[in-house]
Amino acid sequence: MNNRPTKCKAAFMHGPFDLRIEEIELPPLKPNQILIKLIACGICQSDVECFEGKSAEGRYDIAPYTPGHEWVGRAVEIGESVTSIKEGDKVVGDCVLPCHECANCKDGKMSSACLNMREVGFRPDSPGGFGEYMILEESYTHKIPEDWSDEIGIFVENFNVAYWGVWGNGCDPDASDDCVIIGAGPIGCSAAMVCATSGANVIVVDPVESRREAAMKYGADYTVDPTVRPVEEQINELTGGRGASVIIECSGNDTGIASVFDIAGHSCRIGFVGHSIGRKVPVEIGKTIWKTLRMSGSGGTTNWFPRTIRFMSKIKDKYDFEDLVSHYYKFDDLAEAMEMAQNKAVARKVMLTFED
Repeated sequence: MNNRPTKCKAAFMHGPFDLRIEEIELPPLKPNQILIKLIACGICQSDVECFEGKSAEGRYDIAPYTPGHEWVGRAVEIGESVTSIKEGDKVVGDCVLPCHECANCKDGKMSSACLNMREVGFRPDSPGGFGEYMILEESYTHKIPEDWSDEIGIFVENFNVAYWGVWGNGCDPDASDDCVIIGAGPIGCSAAMVCATSGANVIVVDPVESRREAAMKYGADYTVDPTVRPVEEQINELTGGRGASVIIECSGNDTGIASVFDIAGHSCRIGFVGHSIGRKVPVEIGKTIWKTLRMSGSGGTTNWFPRTIRFMSKIKDKYDFEDLVSHYYKFDDLAEAMEMAQNKAVARKVMLTFED
């Protein structure tokens, strides 16, 4: 790359409510690495909860780290061994990074089982997209179509989480299923789109009216306000008394998680997607026995991004991904962007943009 920058600005999370933009040196690339100029980056609720000190996922206890895992950028320099990505390609990337070499990786376990796991945007050893440039290895970097909008680009990681949570872990809905999505944030709406594509009856639960309204545009057949009356009663009415046959828990909220065991029908397949790591959540676990529930977690995906990109290519003209972004901020206005992202009643997806 001609005129390769030697320095750039990046944000560092030093602790709760302590996010600073700093200037850093850009190191030379290793043979398998790619230098990526950021175009845009979404602010995830996982980022917000780390910022608020409510989540143990972000590891500023180790050292300050650069957040941001919902990014889109352009490859501007490639290492000498890189073959699948070319300079100028529009790219996105995995969040959970397995080493492919440890015993768990060789045993075919999930990326989150990797004994040397890195996580883009949550650890000091894997800087994320809250910066002008980032460096990522080829095996975690994926090309997207040039004609995709930046908004679709930042939603690939988000949609990937939901798509895997529905299909990668065995929830497998079809047109006979009553699928209940808990949480109508961006991941919940993504899960609704995935379930709707299967022809299932899709019900989305969220206490925020604006989010319920959004869910109706992204695959929901019905929405439920859990604050009006017992959510179990409402779900039974919408499922002919059967309860949910598939549940995708996307909220990570204590009340939402606990409600899973109440609204699940017999033999329900449950995918836990919303993060609650670092705290205990009281639930009526005994219902798993009497309802014969099948539960699976979803922390990181394995070899799923290419499928996600193909899936999104099929539905991107049916659903308005751009409308999921409620607020735009320049990277230099990061403090204001984080403040807005904390306001769940107003913000859906807050997107950072970078100057050309």
